[in-house]
Amino acid sequence: MATSERQDLSVELPDPGAPDQGRRPHKAVTIGAVCKALEQEFPDISISKIRYLEDQKLVSPRRTPGGYRLYTAEDVQRLKTILRLQRDEFLPLRVIRQELASGRSEHVSTPGTDGGTPRRAAVAVRASGAMYSTDDVVEQTGADPKLISELVEFGVIKGDARGGKRYFDETEREIVRAVSELARYGVGGRNLRVFRSSADREAQLLQSILAPALRSRNPERRKQAIDALENLASVTTHLKHLLLIRDLRKIAT
Repeated sequence: MATSERQDLSVELPDPGAPDQGRRPHKAVTIGAVCKALEQEFPDISISKIRYLEDQKLVSPRRTPGGYRLYTAEDVQRLKTILRLQRDEFLPLRVIRQELASGRSEHVSTPGTDGGTPRRAAVAVRASGAMYSTDDVVEQTGADPKLISELVEFGVIKGDARGGKRYFDETEREIVRAVSELARYGVGGRNLRVFRSSADREAQLLQSILAPALRSRNPERRKQAIDALENLASVTTHLKHLLLIRDLRKIAT
């Protein structure tokens, strides 16, 4: 990326919702300024991550004739929504795109700030179909290739071997992103066995509940079973989150 995009350049853009007479402009800022504005709430934000979200068609900044990206206040709020859905609700980008397209509010409150009940994380179990090579995962997550190999070795992710290369789906890519963050605190693949075992037990429990319907040859009944599976996964994820918070509060006191 050009160094010039890191400058805190700002320009005045007309407000599209204002009348032609006396239209009030509003400020648009460059990607560097956006990154600086977001880093307090999202310490791991980077210019490359913002550009990646643009590549994924989740945000569409304007461009100047010289090629500068210009972000409005609405663009910055949308970025906050996307990042909070990733961080707080563990949603993959495919699901976030669907949430925003279906009219999901551009505002997602941070936990504990609105006094209300936290929204349960949506869980999508249907395969996205997109696959990413190891090089793609490294580029998009910033993970160490050795960490990815370690996660495969310990069964945290599996991937799909094709033509001598290994490819990962979107969920496994996001697992790598999360583990890469944990690695900053010295957590390695070996330490993640507890998460793998816990996930396996939960999956087996949900499978036992819905097994007959999931095996049905009736497409409608199977669709209903998958919908129920996603709902149960959302409930169990929320429950696990609450139990973890309860225990962490004991540690912190």
